[in-house]
Amino acid sequence: MKSGNRVNVPEARAALDNMKYEIARELGINYSQGYNGDKTSRENGYVGGYMVKRMIENAEKQMSGK
Repeated sequence: MKSGNRVNVPEARAALDNMKYEIARELGINYSQGYNGDKTSRENGYVGGYMVKRMIENAEKQMSGK
């Protein structure tokens, strides 16, 4: 069975983790390194959703040459 949390570019793991913690802080969600299973699905969903939103924005900027 494949894991949905697999990173295709291992070098990107640290950048993704940093983005996760930065977004969580912006949203007022207290994330710590390690286990965060005590967070609600809603909190985790907000962080994941904003991560995707930011990655799409960054990709659009790169494609437009800005």
